[in-house]
Amino acid sequence: MGHKIAIKNLNKNNNVFKYGSPIGKVTEDVKAGDWVHSHNMKTNLEGLSEYKYHPIQRKIKLINTHRTFKGYVRENGEVGVRNEIWVINTVGCINKTAEILVKIANQTYHHQNLDGIYSFPHPFGCSQLGDDLHNTQKILANLVRHPNAAGVLVIGLGCENNNLSEFKKVIGDYDEKRVKFLSIQSVDDELEAGLKLIGELVDYAVTFSRQDVPVSKLIVGLKCGGSDSLSGITANPLVGKFSDELISQGGTTILTEVPEMFGAEHLLMQRVESEEVFKKMVQLINGFKEYFIEHKQPIYENPSPGNKDGGITTLEEKSLGCIQKGGFANIVDVIPYGERVTKNGLNVVQGPGNDLVSVTALTAAGAQIVLFTTGRGTPFGGPVPTVKISTNTALFNKKKNWIDYDAGQLAGITDLETLEKDFFDYIISLASGEKRAKNELYGFKEIAIFKDGVTL
Repeated sequence: MGHKIAIKNLNKNNNVFKYGSPIGKVTEDVKAGDWVHSHNMKTNLEGLSEYKYHPIQRKIKLINTHRTFKGYVRENGEVGVRNEIWVINTVGCINKTAEILVKIANQTYHHQNLDGIYSFPHPFGCSQLGDDLHNTQKILANLVRHPNAAGVLVIGLGCENNNLSEFKKVIGDYDEKRVKFLSIQSVDDELEAGLKLIGELVDYAVTFSRQDVPVSKLIVGLKCGGSDSLSGITANPLVGKFSDELISQGGTTILTEVPEMFGAEHLLMQRVESEEVFKKMVQLINGFKEYFIEHKQPIYENPSPGNKDGGITTLEEKSLGCIQKGGFANIVDVIPYGERVTKNGLNVVQGPGNDLVSVTALTAAGAQIVLFTTGRGTPFGGPVPTVKISTNTALFNKKKNWIDYDAGQLAGITDLETLEKDFFDYIISLASGEKRAKNELYGFKEIAIFKDGVTL
């Protein structure tokens, strides 16, 4: 299902077109009706590219629908779609301490206005230097700031590089009612001390209640993983349509997965809002290519084996399908890894294609919800509701514990306009707490942090 068949004769080295663009060339003569895949086709991509600024402005018209969702308005004005307590550990060697503490806390504290208490294990925070340590600190600091967390307990060991005194410098100003700190080497019983602090955070968290908030306050991350050849035909166009609709109502969406823009980046660069944003895009794309070169790895070593099984042959094909999640809006900003979005509209954040790392980056950038399209399926979820959208109905029917929404309907009789309206309503219900994503129901909440340098 989903594999390519030539609709006309192709001579060796002829381009193959999909989505109106070349996705590679055939390596031998191909007859109409022949299967076209890795055995007789290869990428056109090689080396670094030069780019010129030729913008095509496609303004999404702002409309005021007065559409709202029921969110939690925090004291700093930011809005969460969940009312949770997060335990953030500064260093990996206390992952189990955080896990046990959260287990006890969930057994101890119950309130109808509390959506749960969670920790997010990771292996970093010690034996790191330079950018690696800074990346860890930025990601964790932005999780501390995230509005889905009504209260945050930051726990440290006491002797790590990312100790509490250093980490506080990265966090900056914080509300003492909302953020508590515990150095577990400094107390006799870290579980007792941690439980007491979580109790104080629960008392604070339950003072919040849902209220009507304009949809312009929604920030939604856009991600795909385990893609197949239907990704760019069903699920990604659906998410792109959603992105345009949310932006038209003043909201914000975030694209990432930079290596999965290779081969389609020129289309994104046509949509930048200014020459300044264009320069950031060029730096983003070539910077990631140089990262591959620095590590003596091929730039275009993609798609994955699962993508190929699903019918995707080249990176151009994967990328042209991938970028459709961003719809047709102009790109208003390009954000470095670990930073937060500051502008409403379509943003691009630096990050790899890896599911765990990129969803974590989207969350750290401010996404309250992540939309995750998939043709192969995955149980993974990030710290925020991670809505799994199947590209085909067979996957939706097979993996009921993983998949939240079936975009495979678009391969049947449902049209894009109709399904997008239904999907937009679904996301509003999810943001309002009327529905839960499968990753929330089954506890799939994980993070991963980008690493590039030396471990001591």
